[in-house]
Amino acid sequence: MAEEREGVPLTNLDQELFPEAGATKRDLVDYLDVMAGRFLPVLRDRPLSVIRVLRGQERFMQKNLPKYTPDWVPRASLWADSSHREVTYALANDRRTLFWLGNQRAVEFHPALMPAGSPHPTHLIMDLDPPEDGGFGLAVAGARLVRRALLDIGMDGAVKTSGAKGVHVFVPLAGDPAPEDVAAAQRAVAARAERLDPELATTAFIRDDRHGRVFLDATRAGGATVAAAYSPRARPGVPVSFPVAWSDLDDVTPADFTLHTAPGLLGDRDPWAETMPAPQRLDEGLVAEGHTIPVARVQAMHEGKRRAKARREADG
Repeated sequence: MAEEREGVPLTNLDQELFPEAGATKRDLVDYLDVMAGRFLPVLRDRPLSVIRVLRGQERFMQKNLPKYTPDWVPRASLWADSSHREVTYALANDRRTLFWLGNQRAVEFHPALMPAGSPHPTHLIMDLDPPEDGGFGLAVAGARLVRRALLDIGMDGAVKTSGAKGVHVFVPLAGDPAPEDVAAAQRAVAARAERLDPELATTAFIRDDRHGRVFLDATRAGGATVAAAYSPRARPGVPVSFPVAWSDLDDVTPADFTLHTAPGLLGDRDPWAETMPAPQRLDEGLVAEGHTIPVARVQAMHEGKRRAKARREADG
């Protein structure tokens, strides 16, 4: 018989989540249960995309809620320009919804950058991604460059492991900043951090142009998402995106924080809430500079076409 939590039937709890997970579906549900008080605040009222891992299938990202979703699951419908249709997202606003998502084998939780019904991003976000053959320490070094660039203009942020091999920096924003201004500010922060140490870090969107440097990814803007603080990741060992004090970054690795270890490391604390600075207004100079910097994805697309044309002409 199916077990229940908060009235939600739970099935196949003793099945492994996915190969190399080292964790069962029960472990996932137990984690969501014990972490709900800290996890729900970072998810609440944000249209949610999840990465599900069904038995015998490749993992996939789900945005649109399936037709069999219970009526009591909170939701928000948003127009998707890419698919030219309305997409109905879950809102993980309560424990019952968390349990239902866990039972659906939703392992990763990627909330929108703006709450449902609001056009205003709540954070400036930088994603520090080390090169393929580089370690976590390079991502940490890139994060410290970002923090220096922020502190130079009187801003600061909180930092967490991505749950993969990188680092996320979140800067809470005051007022009602426009999405295009937040995106511009992120580009400017990345450019300023790159100038601090161009041998270490790069803003090059095209992977072949990075040459072993940390990628300062400023593209987490607009309709993008990012793995939430405390979200498990669908990777071997099920690591967790975990908040870390700036002073402790050099002493940790992503593998320290997993589905099994994270709750015990936290105790009753909520370090994501504790380390998050007060909301800050965007620096006007930062925004102005950012608007002079091309959007990375668009620039990379044009550069890709230019290089392809050059290759065709060289081969012709």
